[in-house]
Amino acid sequence: MTTQSKPITCCDWATTDPLLQHYHDTEWGKKTCDDNVLAECFILESMQSGLSWLTVLRKRPAYRAAFLDFDLAKIEAELLPQSREVLVEHICQQFDVIKHKGKIAAALNNLELLVAVRKHTPLVDFFWQFVDHKDVINQWQTMAEMPAQTEQSAHMSKVLKKQGFKFIGAVTCYSFMQAVGMVNDHLITCHCYSTNS
Repeated sequence: MTTQSKPITCCDWATTDPLLQHYHDTEWGKKTCDDNVLAECFILESMQSGLSWLTVLRKRPAYRAAFLDFDLAKIEAELLPQSREVLVEHICQQFDVIKHKGKIAAALNNLELLVAVRKHTPLVDFFWQFVDHKDVINQWQTMAEMPAQTEQSAHMSKVLKKQGFKFIGAVTCYSFMQAVGMVNDHLITCHCYSTNS
């Protein structure tokens, strides 16, 4: 007599495409302390505004090429000294990124600010201050229960905008918080839930 294994379940949003599934299983919601990884996630989330995450994910290799693998030391030395206007044009023409000059300019602006922040504070501390340096563990049973933003993400957005960051509204900030593990928003039925809580 054979016993049937319980089917592996995951968050609904990750089941529609293999790329989403892999991202969900290996990255989404896992805490990272690496400044460059945090910078990449922050920039990519700001690129998503008005688009699907899958669209951004498919273009991630192009963003990595355009932004020197999000190596903040290289970005500071090689990209930021260049003319911003010329650099925006170059990235839009030479790389398969989303052709939105405002978003590319905002990304460069935000990278410059992140470079400045990390001179005195690790980015993990800078970002995690918005959840009092402790991950928020939610217990959602369905995607419908999950908020698009929270008071914490609204506060984060307000503070960052005052510091000059762009394309980082409360919804974008919440998506970032979910992605880097500040918030555990895996459904309680998801196979990744227990590993993140």
